Amino acid sequence: MFEVLFIFILGLIIGSFLNCAAYRMHKGESFVLGRSYCPNCKHELNSKDLIPLLSFLFLKGKCRYCKKSISIQYPLVEILTAIFFSFIFIQIGLTWQLLFWLILASLIIVIFIYDIKYYIVPDGAIFSAIILTFLMLLISYFLGSFSLESLSTSLASALGLSLFFFAIWFFSKGMAMGFGDVKLAFFIGLILGWPNVIVGTFLGFLFGAIIGIVMILIKGKSLKSELPFAPFLILGMLTTFFWGNIIINWYISLLK
Repeated sequence: MFEVLFIFILGLIIGSFLNCAAYRMHKGESFVLGRSYCPNCKHELNSKDLIPLLSFLFLKGKCRYCKKSISIQYPLVEILTAIFFSFIFIQIGLTWQLLFWLILASLIIVIFIYDIKYYIVPDGAIFSAIILTFLMLLISYFLGSFSLESLSTSLASALGLSLFFFAIWFFSKGMAMGFGDVKLAFFIGLILGWPNVIVGTFLGFLFGAIIGIVMILIKGKSLKSELPFAPFLILGMLTTFFWGNIIINWYISLLK
């Protein structure tokens, strides 16, 4: 129980950092150097303004200095990161893979946030995620917990899915999806392997279609309205990664 609480608090702290990283990345600023500041009045924030989740609650969602509203994104990302970290820890425990997965989860969240806000999959985050995933699979292979066949299948799945997305991007001339989604597809294929990559891709398109229809009905969006696709692909990937076998077995049972 103590370990889960520690991971949850760590997730809140990292979530706060990821908010800052996504914002500064878009502005072309270093997210390692320099003090945090209010995006509205640019006033530097002190330590009591930067306590994850609690500062937002104590300040009632407003900047201490300019009194402008603080985006709900900040506490939401902190909470979601904390939940994501805790879930990963519960699933895999205190193993050598935990650090890899927590870093990978952080990169996934940055991609998720960035695409929602700016409609771009950041190269730094997606390439780091691909390299980290490949390194994790390679170490698993050398430790004997991942076969050469599984490694080859993951690479083939990554290449196959990225080529499929490249074809959509190329023939739609970038109207159906951005090239960042092609890079994300490679990462998804690498993570899921075969046959889970099919399930993850289907769920990604399904989630995107459902939200797209909701946006059309509620907000009056049209079929030509721009919609970030990476978050839906990520949701499909995560759903499949944790529950893919259950979904596949359920589907097979329906065919019998």
